[in-house]
Amino acid sequence: MGERLDIAWRTAATGLCFATFGVGGLMLRTLVFPVLGLMVTQPARRQRWARACISRAFRLFVRLMCGLGVMSIEIVGAERLQRRGLLILANHPTLIDVVLLMSLVDGADCIVKASLAHNPFTRGPVRAAGFVCNDSGPAMVEDCVGTLQRGHNLIVFPEGTRTPRTGARPLQRGAANIAVRGRWAVTPVRICAQPLTLAKGDRWYRVPPRRMHMRLEVGPDIPVAPFLADGCSDAVAARRLTDHLTDYFFDKGAHRAGHHH
Repeated sequence: MGERLDIAWRTAATGLCFATFGVGGLMLRTLVFPVLGLMVTQPARRQRWARACISRAFRLFVRLMCGLGVMSIEIVGAERLQRRGLLILANHPTLIDVVLLMSLVDGADCIVKASLAHNPFTRGPVRAAGFVCNDSGPAMVEDCVGTLQRGHNLIVFPEGTRTPRTGARPLQRGAANIAVRGRWAVTPVRICAQPLTLAKGDRWYRVPPRRMHMRLEVGPDIPVAPFLADGCSDAVAARRLTDHLTDYFFDKGAHRAGHHH
């Protein structure tokens, strides 16, 4: 009986969280950002404020999810995210990875699916914050390098979409291209959700038998230089770095720093 009540509670709480998220997105778009647009005329500052608003809103949302018992969180190495100009690469097991990371990283830029720039619930925040859309092709890599050089933190999910339950997909090479092109170290974040829920293809109301525990492990920076060591081309270095990241995120064994195939 207690178990069924627990599942019923977490199902209702999850529904409430998603409703809150949708309403929050609409409020940011219809109330907060228009006021911000009137008050702050300088585009760069407006963008910075918009990102700060999103970060704060996500922090509240994460607090709500934990407070209602939908999930618990453990963060290892959080201090590594308290720096500027980070290229943060993470695996993507659940729907809320973006929210979690953006709540931890102040005023981060991120690459978003182009569809989010048109969705009524997310359009306001995505446009106001000037996030990079993933439909801009080769220009996207340059946009990302520019963001890092201006001292902003950039969050990228190299899988491009959530990890399917059937196992890891090949990583897209775009994230490694940013690191190699900009000669920028990678700050890796491994995300683990137990029991896995809100994964690709999951319905929000299919809650797991017990509360989900999210563990984020921020690893030491991965320098790009070793992948370019023998004077290889950027394309080869990006392929090597992608292979290394695949090992890092999806091999449960020891990571082989600087290992090349």
